[in-house]
Amino acid sequence: SVVSKSPEVPFSSEAYRISAASRGKELRLTLAPLGPGEPQDLVFRFGMSGSFRLCPITELPRHAHLRFLTRESPPRALCFVDARRFGSWRLGDAWQPGRGPCVLSEYQAFRENVLKNLEDKAFDKPICEALLNQKFFNGIGNYLRAEILYRLKIPPFEKARTVLEALKDQEQARRKKNPTLTLSKKLKLMRENPDLLELCHTVPMEVILAEKNLFDPNDSGNYAAFKNWLQCYLVPGMSSLRDRSGRTIWFQGEPGPMAPKGQASRKKRVQMKADPKAPITKVTTRASKRHPRAAAKPPEPAAEEEEKVADGLRKGRAHGRKKATTAPALSKPEVLVKARRSHRTTARRGRGEAGSP
Repeated sequence: SVVSKSPEVPFSSEAYRISAASRGKELRLTLAPLGPGEPQDLVFRFGMSGSFRLCPITELPRHAHLRFLTRESPPRALCFVDARRFGSWRLGDAWQPGRGPCVLSEYQAFRENVLKNLEDKAFDKPICEALLNQKFFNGIGNYLRAEILYRLKIPPFEKARTVLEALKDQEQARRKKNPTLTLSKKLKLMRENPDLLELCHTVPMEVILAEKNLFDPNDSGNYAAFKNWLQCYLVPGMSSLRDRSGRTIWFQGEPGPMAPKGQASRKKRVQMKADPKAPITKVTTRASKRHPRAAAKPPEPAAEEEEKVADGLRKGRAHGRKKATTAPALSKPEVLVKARRSHRTTARRGRGEAGSP
């Protein structure tokens, strides 16, 4: 397409076959002519929204940036679709340099590459940030790191080297204790007591094995099935923080000793259905006496109010304003709320700061 940033593909053939191989977060397509001509390789990266879709030529997706046409009548098109244009392709068969062994197809090499390089400065960072380093964790992304750490109850901001050195010690002790373990017994132990590196292999494998149910674009329940599979990422009740790369990590419990300073952990609100039999507490204000319409509007739930205050605090800090603190909750169920507030308080709230009650 004219808006794509990726290179032109110098390939044309009346009939050709497409084969594919994947490694980590990359996919290599090989276009092989069935007649004369040289094959052409393309290596794709998908970004956040890239995917392939097969559809009639009359129903091309809006963001189809590369199209392979069939010889049917009417023809269909295999399209590389990417609405955000973070994905890309490049010519040639070489994988991107600097990426380690694939967590899926090269598991043993991946494991050895991590454990033998624990002195690397990449492991000075929190474990949640190290898991996105494709030099060592090729194929792990944002939602996978959250699911892996959650299952092992590892604080996301624990130092990566501390977590992984423990695995190295455990592995050495296991070998000394059971030097004659058969492969089947090793696999059984791995399933019963998986460690972080093993989950880097098995958790994405769960997604692949359930792909038909989770990601079929023709299935209207596609996203709902994926949400049901998630145990931590975007799940109500879980906490979240932004790491030093600006990516949000979801977790449960304490964040860990390397959590960013000055950033409050935000918990995803659990939506509760209102109980129709529950008594309604009536709050009388001076404003309601003067403005009956305002009195008819019910007060917002406390959880929503707290979330709005938290959003305001974050916006205020993002623009370099002073850090604000919210006032402590009042103990009495019924209070008189001042209708008149100073212009200064109103202005502060408009900028995203918390004012006086």
